[in-house]
Amino acid sequence: MMSETMHSRDDLRQLYRERFKGAAEYRKRMWGILSRFFQQWIPADGTVLDLGCGYCEFINAITCARKYGMDLNPDAVIFAAAGTTILEQDCSQPWRIESNFLDAVFTSNFFEHLPTKAALESTLVQALRALKPGGRLIAMGPNIRFLAGAYWDFFDHYLPLTEKSLVEVLTKVGFEIEVSRARFMPYTTAGKTYPMLAIRAYLALPFTWRLFGRQFLVVARKAAS
Repeated sequence: MMSETMHSRDDLRQLYRERFKGAAEYRKRMWGILSRFFQQWIPADGTVLDLGCGYCEFINAITCARKYGMDLNPDAVIFAAAGTTILEQDCSQPWRIESNFLDAVFTSNFFEHLPTKAALESTLVQALRALKPGGRLIAMGPNIRFLAGAYWDFFDHYLPLTEKSLVEVLTKVGFEIEVSRARFMPYTTAGKTYPMLAIRAYLALPFTWRLFGRQFLVVARKAAS
C-alpha cells in the first residue's frame, strides 16, 4: 500500500510540536492575513478541504460554509475549530469524500512531504475527483530551483518540486492551470517571525515576490463541463 508519509503518526506529532514550538499565536495571526489573499479563489458559501492541514491555521481562518481537513498528524483534530471535519487518512488512497463535492482544495507546504511522485499523482487524482466542475486546487510549496541544500534542512522533506513539475502532473491528471508563479512567499516561517504589517505589504506588492519568494504558487481548475 502506498503511504502518504514515511513517518508514523507519533513521529509527525513530535516533529511538528518541536518545529513550531511557541509559534501558535503568531501563526494564527499570519494565516489570518494569508487567508484573505487566498479568499479570491474560494467562495464564501463553498466547501473547502485543507490538504495536509497540520494545526488547521488556514482552514480555521478561511471564510466558507463547510470545512474539512486531511492530515495524519493526530494533533490536527485538537486544533480544528468547531464544525470542521478532520479526515485522518493517507491522502494517496481513496478519499472519504464523495465525487464533485468540494469547491476548493487548498494545500500549503505539504506535497514535499509525500514519499514519491506516484503518491503525489494519486493524491491529485483524488482531488480532481472530489472537486466540483469549476472547483480549484490551490497549492504553495518550496521551489527547489531557488533553495538548493536549504530544502533538506527539514527531516521530513522527500519530494523536490518546482512550479513547472507540479503544473506538468496537474495537467497530466486533467486539471486546467489558472496561475503558475515560480516565486511567491519566502521559504519558511519556522523559527522566524515577521511584523503583520510587513506581511500585508508583501502580499500587496507582487514585485517583492521576485526578490524574496522561494515558494511557488499554483492554482488549477477542474473543467466546468
